[in-house]
Amino acid sequence: MLKKYRLIQLLRIVIQAAFFLWFVYLLLGTHRLEGDTIGAVERFFHFDPLLGLTIFLASRTFFIAFFLSVITATLTLLFGRYICSWICPLGSLHHFFSYLFGKGKKVDPESEKRGHLIWKYRVLILVLVGSIFTLDLAGFLDPLSFLYRSFTTAVLPAIFLASGAGSAFLGHLGLGSLGSGGSQFIQNLTVNTIFRQGFVIGLIFLGVILLNMVRDRFWCRYLCPTGALLGLLARWNLVKLKVDADKCIGCNLCNQLCQSQATPYPNEKWNPSECLYCYTCASECPTQAISLPLRPAPAQVQSINLSRRELVFTSTLGLVTVPIFGISASERISEKLIRPPGALPEPQFLAKCIKCGECLKVCPTNGLQHAFDEAGLLGIWTPLLIPRIGYCEYYCSLCTQVCPTGAIEEMNIKEKTETKIGSAWIRKHRCIPYTLGESCRICEERCPTSPNAIQMIETEVMASDGEIIMQKVPVVDNYICIGCGICETKCPVVDEPAIYCTNSGESRSEEGILSFRPDR
Repeated sequence: MLKKYRLIQLLRIVIQAAFFLWFVYLLLGTHRLEGDTIGAVERFFHFDPLLGLTIFLASRTFFIAFFLSVITATLTLLFGRYICSWICPLGSLHHFFSYLFGKGKKVDPESEKRGHLIWKYRVLILVLVGSIFTLDLAGFLDPLSFLYRSFTTAVLPAIFLASGAGSAFLGHLGLGSLGSGGSQFIQNLTVNTIFRQGFVIGLIFLGVILLNMVRDRFWCRYLCPTGALLGLLARWNLVKLKVDADKCIGCNLCNQLCQSQATPYPNEKWNPSECLYCYTCASECPTQAISLPLRPAPAQVQSINLSRRELVFTSTLGLVTVPIFGISASERISEKLIRPPGALPEPQFLAKCIKCGECLKVCPTNGLQHAFDEAGLLGIWTPLLIPRIGYCEYYCSLCTQVCPTGAIEEMNIKEKTETKIGSAWIRKHRCIPYTLGESCRICEERCPTSPNAIQMIETEVMASDGEIIMQKVPVVDNYICIGCGICETKCPVVDEPAIYCTNSGESRSEEGILSFRPDR
C-alpha cells in the first residue's frame, strides 16, 4: 500500500507540473501573433468557480464561459479539494516553496492554531457580500488573478531584464555566445517590461511566497477565498481518510507533515474541508495505517465552526466595506482614465474586471497599465491606457479578445477602429510650431484615422526671434479623433508632450463626459 500511495504522490507532482506549464504556456502565448486573432489564452480563468460566482453577483449577468467552473465545483463536491493540490498553479507554487523552505523540518501540531483557518472563510464571506452590492473584490485575492497579475507585471519583466543584463555581462567577459541563445529566446517572447506598479505588485507576490516560511502553504490555509469556497463544497465528498486503529502507533507523523492542517490523526479530527489530498500522510505513514478510500456514507469529521455571530459580524463588515470603497469616487471621472476599447460603462466594468492583467500582457505597445488612483479604490489594478508609455494600436483588437470576464467586450478590427476611447488636445504653449515657429508635423503624420483627425492649418505665429510669420500648426478634429494616443506617444516634446489625450467623448459613456455628437 505504501508503494501505491507513493506512486500517487509522484502522479500528483507530474500533474501539478503539467498544469503549471500549461498556465505558463497560455501566459507566454498572450502576445501579438501573425493575424488579427488570438486563441483562448484566458481559458484557465473560466474553471474558477469563485470568479464565476462573484461576477454573476456583482454584474447581475452570467458570462457563459464560466459554465466551465461547474466542472470544478462538481469534481470538488464529489471528490474533495484535489483542484487546490493537483491543478491550481498558485497552489503548486506554494507547495513547492513550502517544501523548499521546510525541507527536513517537521511542524509541531500543537503549535498549529486551528482557529486561524477560519480567516479564509471570513475573506470569502466578505468577497461574496461585497459582490451582492456590486463590489467585486475577488480580483484582489483570487489565486488565478493574483498569479497572472504578478507574473505579467513583475516576474516576467524581471526575468526579461535579468536575461538582458546577464547576456551583456557574459559579453563583457567574452562569452557572449553562451548567453545569446537564451537571451534571444526570451526576447522572442515579446514581454512588456514597463509597468508603473510592477515593483509594488512584485513585492506583494514575493511576500506571499515568503509567508511559506512561517507556515506551509500559508496563503492556502488562511487567505485564499477560492480555497474556502472549495472547502465548503468538499465537506461531504466521497473520498474519506481512514486510519486503521490496529496499525496506528500514534506517532503523529501525519500531522507533522500535513501542509494544510487537515489533522489526519486522530481520525475523528480529520477535516475534509482542509484536506488537499496530496497523499503525503498515506505515503509517509511508517505502519501503512492511513488510506483514502471511496466511502459514500457520511463520516463523522470535523468542520469549520462558522457561528451565527461570525456570519453576522463578517457580513456586516462586508456591508461597511461597500461605502468605504465608494468614498474615494468622484462625480467627475479622472481625465487620465482612458479605458481599453470595448470596455463596458464604468460601473459595469468595475463589477466585472478581475484585475488579472490579461489585456496588459497582450498589448503590443505596452500602453495598457494598471490604474492606481485614477478610478478610486475599487479601480486599483484595473487597466487604463497611458499614452506616454504606449498608444492603442489602430489595427489591433487583442485586448478585447482575451478578457476572461467580458469587462472588455470582444470586437473585430472594424468595430474597434470606430470606437472612441477619448480625445486629443493640444498644449499650444508647448507645441513647436506654435511657440518656436518651426515646422513639425509628427502628430499629423502619425494620426491613423481616415480622414486624419489632426490637420495642419496655416496661421500667424511668432518665431523665436520675435518675427511674426505664417506657419502650419496642428488642429484636432474631435469628431474624428478616437483617442488612440499615438500623437502623444510620438510627440518630440518628450518631458510634457505638446499634445495629450483624455477620456473626453468616449463611446462607452452613455451620459457623455464631453459630447461630440454633432447635430448633422
